[in-house]
Amino acid sequence: MNAETATSPLGSIERLDPAFDAIVPPDWRIEKLAEGFRWSEGPVWIASGNHLLFTDVPDNTLYRWSERDGLSVFLKPSGYEGEEIGLFREPGANGLFPDREGAILLADHGNRMVARLDLVTKRKTPLATRFEGKRFNSPNDVIRRRDGVIFFTDPPYGLAGLNESKLKELDFNGVYRLDLDGSVHLVDRDMTFPNGLALTPDERTLYVANSDRKQPVWIAFSLNERGEALSKQTFADSSDLMSKDSPGVPDGMRVTPDGTVFATAPGGVLVMNPDGKRLGRIRTGTAIANCAFGDDGRTLYMTSHDFLARIRLKIDGKR
Repeated sequence: MNAETATSPLGSIERLDPAFDAIVPPDWRIEKLAEGFRWSEGPVWIASGNHLLFTDVPDNTLYRWSERDGLSVFLKPSGYEGEEIGLFREPGANGLFPDREGAILLADHGNRMVARLDLVTKRKTPLATRFEGKRFNSPNDVIRRRDGVIFFTDPPYGLAGLNESKLKELDFNGVYRLDLDGSVHLVDRDMTFPNGLALTPDERTLYVANSDRKQPVWIAFSLNERGEALSKQTFADSSDLMSKDSPGVPDGMRVTPDGTVFATAPGGVLVMNPDGKRLGRIRTGTAIANCAFGDDGRTLYMTSHDFLARIRLKIDGKR
């Protein structure tokens, strides 16, 4: 890899292609906004309130952060509320995504469901809890199409023992589609650890990250109008980036209106064009679990292991 690297007190920028200059400004700066988390995840920007929501999955907490008010607890517990906490590796909520006004979608690890969370009452409405009569493993990330169809991933990360957990009822880790009528459909059962997901601007391709150190790839599913998978192929592979100096695996991701892919990966957030060509990498020095655009669409918020960070960009990620 021929990379030009620039560093700052927090993190660094790797320029892999001249096109990266149109994305990251020359006076870039990575800012740490809050810290002290066990594993921060699932950022989502709430435009109506001008604030960010994100989760700490092992700590079972959903946080709120804003420029004006700083950090506060928004919901605790964010996931599992029972007493058998030892059955769970990560009992809290994980991925979040905007839904209707005043609500977000929530991948609830601990309660093993996809739910809608009302941001005023903080009440959850379960949307999907089972597939063919069996409980999900621990829904991890969730995304919604413009027509209301929902896609989500279901690895075993929330369960103690992962695939060996006595709570695991499904013998695979799936990618699913939730239709408007409440029916759940299997998109794929062959990925080992399906995790973050995103749609292309035309919503005809679904990207899914595989958080497996033995197969750290992103799979692209071609979709028909109903959201059924017509075909799949490897969009990108990060095997060559795996090293002790580049913590992390493919995890959360976002796609901008022009199709640029921001995918958390070994070493940070890997930025790729719609063809999977690497343009550059944003590094905070720790594994980045997820990212989301906020403010006016040109701020990338990053949940980076035990802290929350952001960087101002040239590109507009607002969709």
